[in-house]
Amino acid sequence: MNVLITGAAGFIGSSLAHRLLETGHTVLGVDNLNDYYEVSLKEARLKRLMQHSGFTFLKHDISHRKETLELFENRHFPVVYNLAAQVGVRYALENPFAYIDTNLTGFGNILEGCRSSGVEHLIYASSSSVYGGNSRQPFSEHHSTEHPISLYAATKKANELMAHSYAHIHGLPCTGLRFFTVYGPWGRPDMALFKFTNHIIQNKPIPVFGGGNMVRDFTFVGDIVESLVRILDKKPVPNPDWNGQSPDPASSPAPYRIYNIGNKNPVSLMRYIEVLEECLGRKAIKEFLPQQAGDMQSTYADTEELERLTGFRPATSIEEGIRKFVDWYLDYYKIPPV
Repeated sequence: MNVLITGAAGFIGSSLAHRLLETGHTVLGVDNLNDYYEVSLKEARLKRLMQHSGFTFLKHDISHRKETLELFENRHFPVVYNLAAQVGVRYALENPFAYIDTNLTGFGNILEGCRSSGVEHLIYASSSSVYGGNSRQPFSEHHSTEHPISLYAATKKANELMAHSYAHIHGLPCTGLRFFTVYGPWGRPDMALFKFTNHIIQNKPIPVFGGGNMVRDFTFVGDIVESLVRILDKKPVPNPDWNGQSPDPASSPAPYRIYNIGNKNPVSLMRYIEVLEECLGRKAIKEFLPQQAGDMQSTYADTEELERLTGFRPATSIEEGIRKFVDWYLDYYKIPPV
């Protein structure tokens, strides 16, 4: 199958592209290679993908409407994975327009391109952050997500609503995936595991926000990719039992579905740091800081709907996942182990 992946130089996008190429699909990868974090890492991810004859890369910003629509006019993609986004909760405090341009305008361009070219299945990244002020856990797709507490979360919630409108009006099959704190090899330097590893190796203090009391449903990237691959041919269909008197947020009378992808095993930030210290063989210098605006105190995924759809449940432990990340990090940056 010919698949389009936006954000193909990113953490999840490149990992998904690698897996699809290994299983015989052809992939067009799109990315704007912005400098939100080190571009050299993005280029290294692409270099790995370029080893496959079935991979083609196009440097492109999905917020550019004319070029994005031309992309769909000139090629046919049965399946599109939209993983391009301005990520990060805290960065929105200093650069909100980056989120508006990519996550809203860019996603609107992708929807219109899919509609106009007859895409059979749009799979797009949402986020656990959409649960926002909801304190009822584990988070279920059937829960309300009306109170995002960060601009990033608000744009992801908006993506879900925009996708539903296209599913309803145009019959475009759309599947939204709420990722829960993804980590692993080839990860993002702006995320905690990458930052902590870098600081511990350099004997610098690591910032521990929320007094170390935050809890996350850390999900290994390999489990995320496995779920994404299994969803490829699971095109959503209208739910005949959907009732407008008691509307279910997870499904619709349109071809639209939302799924959580998480490990279903929340872990405290302090335990996460302990495992990293064990894998590195070094102790961290911890700088305890208040919780930052937009940060959620806890995330915990209910993944029963995903398991029912795919027959797969993410289950990689943080002990195994962090070890794989550390092995990759030391090799990539040519750092001898302790």
